[in-house]
Amino acid sequence: MAPLRAALAKAGLQGVRTYIQSGNVIAESDRPHLGIEKLVHDVIRNTFGGNIAVLSRTPQQFANILKRNPFGNKDGARLYFSMLAVEPDKKLLQQFLTADFAPDRVQYANKTIYTLYATKHSDSKFNNNFFERKLRVTATTRNRNTMLKLVSLTSVQPRDPLMPLTISASNEKRTGTGA
Repeated sequence: MAPLRAALAKAGLQGVRTYIQSGNVIAESDRPHLGIEKLVHDVIRNTFGGNIAVLSRTPQQFANILKRNPFGNKDGARLYFSMLAVEPDKKLLQQFLTADFAPDRVQYANKTIYTLYATKHSDSKFNNNFFERKLRVTATTRNRNTMLKLVSLTSVQPRDPLMPLTISASNEKRTGTGA
């Protein structure tokens, strides 16, 4: 991930760090979210050849997602948060929420799908790709343990006027259909 950190720093992001090999970048910028997402997408495409969707969230947004978690402090390896790039179409969301996810449990709030898996994430067909297909939006998914770590890594106060952010990448580029 060192080449990615270097490329993003060269592109103007500050304090660039990465966490594990699954597309977690922590950086500071005074750019708006869409500008950051475009910058990171373009750096990855132009430097590494990947055409992936990029979503950014502030540490406060991550903390709010954790706070709104309807499943409490369940097993961090079975509790997942799928963050959507945009609000899905209301009709698609309504159809999605009427699905039978048993034995897994799924809830939605504020551009986030909260999923508590009965066993393992890998055992379920209800994953990031499924959510993207059904809702026709870009999403990125992290488990509770990763979310907690990302929040803890960004708990240091940023230098003004920079905004700390965490950037997550989805596997492929999609077009959202926000409502």
